[in-house]
Amino acid sequence: MRYLPLSPDDRAEMLAKVGVATIDDLFADVPADKLLTEPLDLPRRKGELEVERILGRMAARNTTASSVPFFVGAGAYKHHVPASVDHLIQRSEFLTSYTPYQPEIAQGTLQYLFEFQTQVAALTGMDVANASMYDGSTAAGEAVLMAHRVTKRDKAILSGGLHPHYAEVIETLCEMSNDRVERLPADVTAAEDIVSRIDKETSCVVVQTPDVFGNLRDLRKIADAAHAAGALLIAVFTEVVSLGLVTPPGAMGADIVVGEGQSIGNALNFGGPYVGLFAARHKHVRQMPGRLCGETVDSEGRRGFVLTLSTREQHIRRDKATSNICTNSGLCCLAFTIHMTLLGQVGLQRLARINHANAVKLADRLAGVPGVEVVNETFFNEITLKLSKPAADVVERLANEGVLAGVPYSRLAPASGLDDLLLVASTEVNTDEDRTALVDGLKGVLS
Repeated sequence: MRYLPLSPDDRAEMLAKVGVATIDDLFADVPADKLLTEPLDLPRRKGELEVERILGRMAARNTTASSVPFFVGAGAYKHHVPASVDHLIQRSEFLTSYTPYQPEIAQGTLQYLFEFQTQVAALTGMDVANASMYDGSTAAGEAVLMAHRVTKRDKAILSGGLHPHYAEVIETLCEMSNDRVERLPADVTAAEDIVSRIDKETSCVVVQTPDVFGNLRDLRKIADAAHAAGALLIAVFTEVVSLGLVTPPGAMGADIVVGEGQSIGNALNFGGPYVGLFAARHKHVRQMPGRLCGETVDSEGRRGFVLTLSTREQHIRRDKATSNICTNSGLCCLAFTIHMTLLGQVGLQRLARINHANAVKLADRLAGVPGVEVVNETFFNEITLKLSKPAADVVERLANEGVLAGVPYSRLAPASGLDDLLLVASTEVNTDEDRTALVDGLKGVLS
């Protein structure tokens, strides 16, 4: 029995109303090679116990991040999350709560969202932050659309050091809005001359630091050039722990700062859900996407919190809205806030220093491996290696030996031709034994 409430006549009437002939026409914007031509090869029906067994066998094929030496980064990082974080977010008042439309009964949720915004603004060196986005890539896409609204221009310049997945999200959103994107070639050593590309038609420049190759970038000259041309600088990060040690983007002139907050409070979870961070200058606050939590007082003068400036209903108005993102990663940003509160400023700085120290140890050891060249001159906790063999093959061989060595750049950008580059991340969880396993594994594979 199929639980579909609509009859064929109902569906035909709905299709006619939106102006298409068939359901397949609704997927016209999806590339043909991304559509399935037939159903997945799965049993049509199984009992609950049988499903558990099948899914259990499938899950057992995964190699979890905690079970082997792990050096994978490229936008998602393995960090230690205190047990207290998971314990607190699983309390029923947090786990089951939804949108705090009624502030009189949602002060707890609104307060932690306000605290989250405060933490993000302090980390990024910006004036205001919103109550989170879905993830770093969608935050980057929304930042570009916001810049177009602010500048009344439609051309975005993307640095060659921007994570390819972030660039692709931006390109997808801009294609739908008929905006222009100038994407610079992959910039392995942070040597690109992005300033010369800025002109009077430029809406924004999008630069990542640390970039996808691990290089730290000074944004000041780019910010000055962008502002001189009437454009905005959008600073991107994928490793939020870096902000405990490096100069925040706001102090280097960024107008909008976006990134991924997964590293604080949130486990890898095989790719999500994560939490996007979004901050901006105060003068642009009314153009910010998503929701914003504000502090106020009630009729008796007591401190309270509310959603402010825009409502979810605004974002439902589609073309008239600031953004069509109408929710936030509530539980993930709560995990972020709890972990940040446990760390405090001193704890975050210490965590960042341990990350950098571990990466330095790893880089020093890898530099002595025949067939390995460390590309970076500067880095936080992630480096790029140039190998004497294709990086994807090396990663597969080491995975079979129980070492997850990193991410081949060719996996992020298959058409780049940079098949010999391997992105390697080292955080506080890596031990001397882990580093030895990676070094010995590379020696064996590359010999």
